[in-house]
Amino acid sequence: MEIACLDLEGVLIPEIWIRFAEQTGIEELKATTRDIPDYDELMKMRLSILDQHGLGIREIQSVIAEMSPMSGARTFIDWLRENFQVVILSDTFYEFAQPFMRQLGFPTLLCHTLEIGEGGRVKDYKIRQPDPKRCSVKAFHSLNYRVIAAGDSYNDTSMLSEAEAGILFKAPENVIEEFPQFPAVHTYENLKLEFCKASVRDLQP
Repeated sequence: MEIACLDLEGVLIPEIWIRFAEQTGIEELKATTRDIPDYDELMKMRLSILDQHGLGIREIQSVIAEMSPMSGARTFIDWLRENFQVVILSDTFYEFAQPFMRQLGFPTLLCHTLEIGEGGRVKDYKIRQPDPKRCSVKAFHSLNYRVIAAGDSYNDTSMLSEAEAGILFKAPENVIEEFPQFPAVHTYENLKLEFCKASVRDLQP
């Protein structure tokens, strides 16, 4: 039994915070886990910037409403679901992800939640558990699943390491250089090939 675990942002959809930064002109919000590996440090910085500029969940969701998955993402997910059980393991938030899940055919998503205060202010964030991607893979192992995982950032590498096979997809050069043990691909067709190689079954891309 095999299960495919995918990151969301940077793998299936554009980076939400980068798009929001572009729309608001706030350059500091372009930082992601590709730049700052410590997720808590990154999120505290983001929440502080939102407060400084008087921005909240409504402004973020209005930008998300105009976004779509990456070209080819839905076709890839459909292929993956024909051949594997599929779970999206993401450090995004349910309050952000719902429109994308609809466009991707509602794959299973495990992520975090936001604490929203008066007037839509983003007060805090609640992670599902520490190191959630690695812990999820460990949990799937306890259910006797063999795991193949794909991601693009520092926060995905513990998931890739814990899985039987890990793949970097559309990762920046600094991540590829630091983690040469993972094959690195940049197209969905090549990602399919890597999943086929990593599977114990004879799959066709």
